[in-house]
This record gives sequence, C-alpha cells and structure tokens, in this order.
Amino acid sequence: KKKTVSFSSMPNDRKINSTAACISLMLEGCELKKVRSNSRMYSRFFVLDADLRSVRWEPSKKDSEKAKIEIKSVKEVRVGKKTPVLRSNGLSDQFPDECAFSIIYGDNYESLDLVASSADVVSAWVMGLRYLVSYGKHSPEAPGTGHPSLRTSWISSVFDLADLEKSGRIPVSRAVQLIKALNPGMKTSTIELKFKELQKASERPGMEVACDLFVEAYCELCTRPEIFFLLVQFSSNKEYLGVKDLLMFLEVEQGMEGVTEEKCLEIVSKYEPSKEGREKGYLAIDGFTRYLLSADCSIFDPQHRKVCQDMAQPLSHYYISSAHSACLLEDNFWGRSDISGYISALGLGCRSIELVLWDGPEGEPVVYTSPSAASCVPFRAVVGLIDQHAFTASAYPLILCLVVRCSAPQQRLAAQCLRKTLGDKLYLEPPNPVASYLPSPEELKGRILIKGKKLPPTCEDSEGEVSDEEEGWELARRLGQEDREAPEGGGLRRLRLSRELSELVSLCQAVPFQDFESSRRGQRYWEMCSFSEVEAGRFANECPAELVSYNKRFLSRIYPSPMRIDASNMNPQDFWKCGCQMVAMNYQTPGLMMDLNAGWFRQNGACGYVLRPAIMREEVSYFSANAKDSLPGVPAQLLHLKVISGQNLPKPKGSGAKGEVVEPYVCAEIHGIPADCAEHRTKTALQSGDNPIFDESLEFQINLPELAVLRFVVLDDDYIGDEFIAQYTIPFECLQPGYRHVPLQSLAGEPLPHATLFVHVAITDRRGGGKGHRRGLAGRRGRRVREYTSTKATGIKAIDEVFRTATQPLREATDLRENVQNALVSFKELCGLTPAANMKQCILTVSTWLLHSDSAPSVTLNLAEQYPPMEAQGPIPDLLRKVLTAYETMIQTSRTLIESADAVYGKLIQAQQAGMDFHKELHRIETKEGLRGRKLQKALESFAWNITVLKGQADLLKHAKAEALDNLWQIHNAGQSCGIGRNGSASPEPSRLQAPLEPIPE
Repeated sequence: KKKTVSFSSMPNDRKINSTAACISLMLEGCELKKVRSNSRMYSRFFVLDADLRSVRWEPSKKDSEKAKIEIKSVKEVRVGKKTPVLRSNGLSDQFPDECAFSIIYGDNYESLDLVASSADVVSAWVMGLRYLVSYGKHSPEAPGTGHPSLRTSWISSVFDLADLEKSGRIPVSRAVQLIKALNPGMKTSTIELKFKELQKASERPGMEVACDLFVEAYCELCTRPEIFFLLVQFSSNKEYLGVKDLLMFLEVEQGMEGVTEEKCLEIVSKYEPSKEGREKGYLAIDGFTRYLLSADCSIFDPQHRKVCQDMAQPLSHYYISSAHSACLLEDNFWGRSDISGYISALGLGCRSIELVLWDGPEGEPVVYTSPSAASCVPFRAVVGLIDQHAFTASAYPLILCLVVRCSAPQQRLAAQCLRKTLGDKLYLEPPNPVASYLPSPEELKGRILIKGKKLPPTCEDSEGEVSDEEEGWELARRLGQEDREAPEGGGLRRLRLSRELSELVSLCQAVPFQDFESSRRGQRYWEMCSFSEVEAGRFANECPAELVSYNKRFLSRIYPSPMRIDASNMNPQDFWKCGCQMVAMNYQTPGLMMDLNAGWFRQNGACGYVLRPAIMREEVSYFSANAKDSLPGVPAQLLHLKVISGQNLPKPKGSGAKGEVVEPYVCAEIHGIPADCAEHRTKTALQSGDNPIFDESLEFQINLPELAVLRFVVLDDDYIGDEFIAQYTIPFECLQPGYRHVPLQSLAGEPLPHATLFVHVAITDRRGGGKGHRRGLAGRRGRRVREYTSTKATGIKAIDEVFRTATQPLREATDLRENVQNALVSFKELCGLTPAANMKQCILTVSTWLLHSDSAPSVTLNLAEQYPPMEAQGPIPDLLRKVLTAYETMIQTSRTLIESADAVYGKLIQAQQAGMDFHKELHRIETKEGLRGRKLQKALESFAWNITVLKGQADLLKHAKAEALDNLWQIHNAGQSCGIGRNGSASPEPSRLQAPLEPIPE
C-alpha cells in the first residue's frame, strides 16, 4: 500500500511554506474522501503524477486512464462547501467548511468534490493545484536552487552584511539574533533548536553557520503557511504580489475603496524588505506578512481612532465613560486611596468621576473610600490633579459627582477650593428654562460640570436641609461614621448643605427618583437621578421601554451595589441597552466587564462619549431592550468570522508549574442586547507551540449592530491554575472586513508585544450579500415564506387610516429588496462564492473560468449599457448557462429596484410624516377618545412602532438602492479590468448613476 501523508500525522517541523512543499506533498499522495452527488463519501488515495500533468485516484471501478483529471482541464479550485453537492443537507454537518474543496474541470464544468482530514491538507492541495493550473508543468524551484528568488537574494544579502569577517560563515549566536531582529516575538530557544536540527541534518555541526543554512532556517521559521497560501491566491506569478495583484487584494478582500496603483507602491516601499522588490514594485511573502501585521491593516477601523460621531446632540444622547471609585487601586474594602488612580482614569478618557467628601482631621475635607482612616487624600490635592489632567485625553466635558459626607463648614472650604483651582473651567451658568434638552458635548468642551444636591429656591440661609443620596453609606457603616440613621418609616435621609457648594451645581442637579410617570410630568431636563445597580436592574427587566424613554431626555447614573466589597464590576451592557448614560465602573478591577467598558469607549476617538443608537434617541421610536429577534427598522447583520491562527501567544500568567506547552483555543463572544449575546469557540490547537493554527469559521447574527461588542478571548485547555492567555474587545461598528490581525491584550488591558490572532472578517445583511452597510439590507432567511413588516392598529380611527395608506408601499419595499437579495445569493452560489463576496469577485471568477479554457466559450459584458447584459456567442456548457440566467435575473431585479425605489420611498415618508403630524396632538386625541390605562399604553406603543417601521423600511430601501448602484459600478469596473467587458468607457461613479435619495430626518 502506498505511503499516505496527512498534515495531522506529519512531524511538527514539516511546514508547508512554499509551492514546492505543496507539490512535494501531492507527489507523495494522501487519502481524501470523494463525495458523490448522492451524498455518499468514499475514501480514495489521491496522487499527482510525476510529470505534474494529472491527478489520479485509486481504487476505482474506472480504468486508470479515466480515474484521473488532467491539470490543463481544470477551470477553478474552490475552498469550502461551494458546490451544490457539498451544500446538500445530507452533508452540511458531517465535516467543517475548511476541510472541503472542489476541482471544477472539463468543458462541461464538472466538479470533483473532496474532503480532507484537516484544513492544512486542503491548503496544500489547493495551493499546489492553483500553481499548476497557472504554470503547467514548470516545476517551482525549491529555495536556494537554480535561479535565486527575490526572497533568497534578500536573505543572502542580510547574511552578507552580518558576515563581518567575509568568511562565508557567521556565529550561531549572531544568526539567532539576526532572525530574532527580523521576526520580533520569536523565542530565542525556537531559533536555536532549528539551527541545531539543520546542522545535524546536513552533518555540519559547530558554532558557525553558512549562508545556505541561514537561508533555509529563515524560510522554515519565518514563513507563515496561511499567509503564503493567501499570497498564492492573489499572485499572478505565485511568488510575489505585483502592484495589480496587491490592488486586487485590497479592493476585493479588504473592502478598501478608491485604491490607486500609487497607494500600492507606497505600501510596497514601506513594507517590502528587499531593495529589488521595492524597485520593481513587488511585495514578496516577508513584505506581505509585515503589511498584514502593521497598523495600516488593523482590525480596528482607523476612522474611529479620532472623534467621528456627531457631538452636537444633547448630552443625554451619549453614553459617558464613568468611574465609581477612581482613586482606589485595589478592592473597596482593603483598597488604599492613591492619587494616581485619578490620573489613570482620566488618561483612559473617563468623563465622570465620583468624589466622596468627608470631614478631614485638620479642618479640611478629604477624599477616602477605604475603611482605614490613615489612607485619605486631601480634597485640595485631588482637585489640583483634576485641574491638571482633566482634558489631556479628551476635550469634552468632565462631570464631577460630589457625594457630600462632610459638615457645612468643610463644604464651604471644598467649594472655595473648586472655584479657586478650576476657575473658568467650572460651568456655572444657570440652565436655560426655555430649552427642552441639555447642551451638547461640543458646546460644553473644556468645561467641568458639578453633579450634586442643590438648595431649594425658597431657602435663603447660608445652609439648608436637602434629601441625601443612598450612595456612599455602605462605607460610612464600615468606618463607624454613620451618625445619621435612616428616619423612621423608611423615608429619605436628610443632609445639611452649604449655599457655596449648592451654587456650583447647574446642569447636573441630583434629585431622588420617584417613578417614571412623575418624571415625565415634573422632572426638568437639568435634573438627574442616580440608581443603584439593583434598582436599575429591576427597571431594566420589568419596564425597559419606560427606562429607554426616560433616558431620552434625562441623564441617569448607575452605581455598583454596596455588596460588591471586592470592587467587582457590573455588566455595563445590562444598562446601556436601556439607554443609561453613566454606568459607574471600578476602573481598578480588570476583567470581562472592564474589557467591555474600555473596548466600547474606544469607538469615538476614546473621547469618553459615544452617541447612542438612533432608535434610542428619536422622540418617537419603538425599542424593546429585551427583544429576542430583529427590531423594526433596524437591519440585522451576519458576522462571518474565521479564526485562522495565533502568533507568539504567551503562557498563562498563573501557570508557573506548567512546561512550555500551551494548548490554546479561542472564544469569540458577542455582547449586546439579549437577542445578540452569543459565544462560539474553536477547537483546541494541540502541541502547537506559540503559533497555533485554528482555521475555524464562526457565525453570529447581530440584531442591533450599534450596541454590539465583539470580544476575543484566548484560553489554555491544558492549564494548571490559570487558563487566561489574552483578550481583545472591539465594538462591532469598528470592525474592518478582510484579513486582519487582532492585537491581543492582557487581563489588565495592556498590549502584549507581538501577540496576535489572524482572522478573516466579513459582514453581510441577514439574508446574505452585499457589503453589510452600517445600516445595510435586512432580508429574511428562508426563501419559502416572505415575511412582511406591517403597521399595528392604535385604536384611534383617524391615525389608523393614515398608517393604513402605508400597507401597500411596505409590501412593495420588501419585495423590491428581497427579490434583489434572492437573485444575488443565487448568482454568488453559482459562482462558487459565499454570500459575503462582492460583485467584483463574482465577475472576476466568471472571467477566470473563461480564460482557463482552450475552447473558451465567448461570453462578454456589454458595458455600453447602464445595466450591462452578459452575452454568450455560440453553445455554452450547462453550468455557465445557469450562471448567465442568474446574472440576468439579478440585473433585472436590480433595475426594477433602482427605478421604483424613489416612488415607494416617497409614499413611506409621506405616511411617516402624516403620522408625526398627529404626535403633537396625541394627548388631546387620547383624552377625546377616552383612552386610559392598558389601552392608552397599547395605543402609544403601536404609534411608536408604526413610526419606527416606516422610517426604518424607508431607510432600508434607500440603502438597497445605493447598494444596487454600487453593484453596477463594480460590474463596470471588473468587466474592464478582467477583459470580458466590451464597448466600455470609464466606469461610472456609483453616485452619478442616479441621484441618491434624501436623508431621512430624525
């Protein structure tokens, strides 16, 4: 029996890091499962002929001349379940996507569907076959033989520079340092071991190495197979990326727009290490790896590194980064107050800091939160520090939450200190009684607001009595300073407040919360309430809609339960989903909750303010925080995440007793509204060293993208004591599509040098297709039953009649979008692509089939027309005919959408605006109709639902039209660049094809 080789049984040091290694593996042959159209699988031994002209398999009932495929007949090699046979229901769960591949061959475009034992085996066969299809029988040269490659020449030149004595040999220690300098993060022990292995294999032991050995060691250590495989996919010569190859990779895979050849040359000159490569405009494997690892290719969208959101909305429309006990460095009970905690919190962009004022021993107020009386900080010192660091990380307003626990005389000193130290930064202007909302962060730039109690206008004395806040009393009990017992009957505690301190409070006046109805009727926009975690949690579960509505106008601050004596953190998402702006976190306590907080506030230039989702800000909108499915008018999106590999993963910190081996796996978690919360994990990478290969695809449905956060956690499956290796948290809206490296961080959020995850990200709408706009298309999953979003009856005749006029336009809007969506998915599937692929990839795939055929059927795109038809001359194979039919359907449905969208959009907006005209009269109409209690609540809910649905569906239609126009632009662009377009002029700008629809006002 022939020897079989699969990656799972290969020695660890055998690495597929060149095309030659792939072809070598194919020549040895290995066992693959052949899948028949009846969904049965048969194990067969597949091998590449020695003359590199055909692939054979055995045993087979056919004679040996028929049980083979000639390389020259291969049209395409597809990775994953990309043919009807592999997609069939009987097979879909039997093996992972990355273990399947298909060879499309012959004039009839038949498919040979295969399943391998691992993703590595698939990579080797696919890479080797693609090379042979491009280059026929010219065997690729192994490194260091024949004509030296671009890479070999460069590594040799590095060696020559290090060979100071010009003896042709350098000391092993110098060679190790050289490779370490070229590949930061690689362990010295790994490099030393590789040199020992190669010296032993070549029978050249000693303290020095020659150039050829150095080149071999470098290639084996520093070639990442998964990146080499990617390079081969896009390279037109399989050794490096030319400018056109790189441009194609950036546009097609990375989703970059407006890329020019000049931009590509800039990337080459910045990242290609070899002089020859830079001069010729080539990006070889080392330069490509450097580029993919660089900040220019980060998973985090660079637009979000600076303030990118509208900062002119009212303050209540933003989430505000808030600290609870910022001065603590350890837990609440044993913690010691330390002034550096404030610097740290402000440096991280925190915009709300809590200060609890106590009577100091020397007649001046102090701040301390630990039970030890020795560990207090003078209030004066804290204010000086705040003055110094308030606006170093962010120019937007800072809110100081004062909790007063000191006597009136010391309050006066505190007020004098604040005025004197902060001066003009203090915001003291009285609120505008005519306004309905707080000023914006933009208007309050560089200002410090004081949140605290205020004396009633009727009080004219130098001090007076006000209701006290519950916050801070747990600590008072521990300090033994609780001299103000709660009054009998469970009422609010009272507090003596000095006028000087009261006068510093303007826009953030602390008031006790009674109930939502009282707030709706009597609370003024500059008054705000603080809720304990337990109370806010109850509201979030029992009446989330009321809490969301309350937070549209008023600020709410949530503070941790006093039972958290270890300074642990609550989950901020539990309160963000209800629109609560200020969730006070214990910044000194690392872990999941702080990761979510830190990751979340990174999305707007880390300025401490994040604009809340539109559905939470609009005056009339329907939003249920505990929704279990998609929301009306908010497009659900699918996140397709492929976790490919890890680099330079450290050992878990607490695993001192362990050896060097880490057996990692990756958990991907989505945090957001309950409908979105999910977690998937990869398999464990066994005996993988520091650079494990996972190669696993995960998928998440995101119903409210604006509130979703993705967290990667790397854990050790074989741990002693501590399993945590690393993490990284990123808001969904900041994800960049394509191949990206995730910069891993420690538990405390500090960067881990050179530790990364290599992933592929694709975002589509829920039905599949397109770019997955920030407000992308929202199709439905099944094809059989089309779901239509409809309006709900309010029980008020005049209003219901207005909304009834929208019934037909709502159906039309859904049909227009869904017809295009279904046609897009069918076309992509026939092209052998996933729903995440873009139109340019589809056209390039079809052109590749045609170019790889000797008897190429003549198929062209007529680019003279705005909706370019794909025309065939003469007979064409069945598969190609199906592709042309699917393309025609897609073009026709797109045309109908583009030409009908404006009229349907107009009807939806007209109905929405007519509905909004009733809004001002709503309370009068309710009274007239005699609605109260549950009926009134239902009428208000239905009204908000209808307004949200009409605006949302109009929005979706607007984006569907924009995407259809963009697809036409991609067809023109790809048709010209790949040579199947004819009569083409310069490709039309998508915006010029037809004027875009007007934006919908909030």
